[in-house]
Amino acid sequence: MKKLYQKFIKYPITGSLLLSVFLSIFIEILWQAKNHLFFDEISSQVLFALILTLFLVYPLVLTLFNFLFLFSCKGNQEVRQAGHRMEYTTLLLGLVLTPLLASFSEIRFVDWEVTLYNSELHTPIATWSLPTLLTLAFLAIAGYLILTLIPLIKLPPLITVFSISAMYLGCILCIVWIIQLIQWGLIALYLCLLPFNCTLIVGKRILELVFQWNQDGMGQTHQKKGHGFLTALLNRLLNRSIHWPWLALIGVFPLLGVAIAILTLFGQQPDAIIRAWTQTSDWNLSTQVSPQNIYVDEHYLCTVAAGGHRKIVKPLRMGIRHGRRVIVNRQLCIANAFEQILEERTPRFHHAIRRLYDRHGYPIAKHIHSPYAADIVYFVMKPLEWLFLVILYCCDCQPENRIAVQYFPKIPGIQSNGKRSKKAGL
Repeated sequence: MKKLYQKFIKYPITGSLLLSVFLSIFIEILWQAKNHLFFDEISSQVLFALILTLFLVYPLVLTLFNFLFLFSCKGNQEVRQAGHRMEYTTLLLGLVLTPLLASFSEIRFVDWEVTLYNSELHTPIATWSLPTLLTLAFLAIAGYLILTLIPLIKLPPLITVFSISAMYLGCILCIVWIIQLIQWGLIALYLCLLPFNCTLIVGKRILELVFQWNQDGMGQTHQKKGHGFLTALLNRLLNRSIHWPWLALIGVFPLLGVAIAILTLFGQQPDAIIRAWTQTSDWNLSTQVSPQNIYVDEHYLCTVAAGGHRKIVKPLRMGIRHGRRVIVNRQLCIANAFEQILEERTPRFHHAIRRLYDRHGYPIAKHIHSPYAADIVYFVMKPLEWLFLVILYCCDCQPENRIAVQYFPKIPGIQSNGKRSKKAGL
């Protein structure tokens, strides 16, 4: 066991990857056994295990080791270097995977005033406040890089304290982000992993600095006699690293004040750091109520196409489908009217076409969430729309009436093809 531990300390990245692979294989075996599946396609199983390792298991393993290394700040130099390699890997992988995961989620980078579709969610951060949050994040990164790249013996204690203050600002952003998303689900859990790890890394770095300063006796080399009581007191506090964490906490306020003052000159609101989280909807700290989402039936390509850009797909009105409001354009009405013709004239053929369309249309349509993708579908469907229109004009005496009444609520006395029922009264 001791040799295994020494190997891991020497090669922490390789060790964590191997552990993730073993855990992924174990999880896959359990899943296969639970669902009574057979291991007949080895290549697909290996691919699935690799995807599971990279996107699901490895981030959790990195989080676990970052938590464990938090308590190893008093270890030898080799242990601390292993912890540093883990945190570099965490930050690099997190900065790549977190935006990638967010792009595959239901979160859209729009503010609460915008009407969304189906189960889409508005941005958890107000878009207009991004300059403020990015500036604070830049300060936190700068503080981290200063303490990481510059040896502690070459840093004045005051610079060290303000660098810790800058990292505290980053921790505040990370904690608020976690609070904003924490109850949303599994994807939110993974979106919170990078901020959580950043908080662990900051805590570990501060503990290491305090221990290293005391261990190397650097407080004595920086000790100077002050010219007054206040100067002497400040000098004694700064040269005892045990005071750095709470001094840095005090240093957050002037650092934040200067940052807000500069940002205000560039047009940002003074309270943007607070309103960035509250001027949202759908989240834990949100105070706004967004417009109700519009339901788009993702099983049908024409309905998806109606969710494209207005200048292209030309939406006409709102309609009702399965009791829900949907966007209706002429292409969608023509396609639905054509389906009615098939159902009335050739029900068996309609049933076969519907089964084929549901089988192949749904796998495509369920992945179309971008308006640009919807625009492409709209143009792809255009030749079929013209074909449907020709058939309607050949088979229906009043084709435009049939097209016009599509997706309207059921009205007594009016048939779905637009004709007045003989049983209807005045």
